[in-house]
Amino acid sequence: MVARSRPLTFFAIMLVLTLWVWGLSGVLFWIRWNSIERPGPPAKELFPYGEIRIGVDASYPPFAVANESDISGIDIDIGKAIGEQLNVPVRFINMGYDGLYDSLKADQADILISALTIDYSRSGDVLYTVPYYNAGQVLVTDVQHPLEDMNGVSGHSLAFEFGSEANLTARAWLRRIAPFQLMPYETPDFALDSVRLGDSDAALVDATSAGLYLRQHHDWNAQETQITDLLYAIAVSTKRGNTWSAVNQALKSLIDDKTIAVIIKKWL
Repeated sequence: MVARSRPLTFFAIMLVLTLWVWGLSGVLFWIRWNSIERPGPPAKELFPYGEIRIGVDASYPPFAVANESDISGIDIDIGKAIGEQLNVPVRFINMGYDGLYDSLKADQADILISALTIDYSRSGDVLYTVPYYNAGQVLVTDVQHPLEDMNGVSGHSLAFEFGSEANLTARAWLRRIAPFQLMPYETPDFALDSVRLGDSDAALVDATSAGLYLRQHHDWNAQETQITDLLYAIAVSTKRGNTWSAVNQALKSLIDDKTIAVIIKKWL
């Protein structure tokens, strides 16, 4: 006689359906739980001194420069904006570049905003925020004779500062694409002059030099194309994870609402 298997099949199906419902409920609960915004740690915990102590080397305009009574620049404005975003007063501590990272270890500063490039060799001690500025090299041409990227430099002349990172990049590209004329100059400004005055077809300079130059020559209609990346970010000690999270989120918000772009445009 053949065994009757229908009840067993029915219970197996019910068991599978029950487990599936439980699993779906768990997934939906996890999604709901993680979508709920929760308040972060209080400011007193994030900044126990009642202020954001910002380490900065104020010897690098336009990012930070000290005068007789004050410090100003891109990094200073960003620090103030972060303080406003977090509703915490800020205090800038001017120090030499070599002492910046040590100030985090010694608890002399809460964060560093000082045109710092992201240095992965420091990942054991430092957390970096999202980048707020790209100081890499840009290709600058006249809009009447634009070159869209380095591939377009073939058969043209390229100006750059002799001995600079742009010099190395230009020579590297010379080995990758059809020949072009190398035109070294003493400074990035001289290289940009050569393009503006029609002596060179393009210039390869760092983004900051290009920004300052174009600010001074606002009547020149030039085109910039980013060629390499050199990212600036805010640094926080790895021991201050909650502080990093709050500062990073504040910076993201300032980037999203274009506050950072407005600050950079003010100076460059």
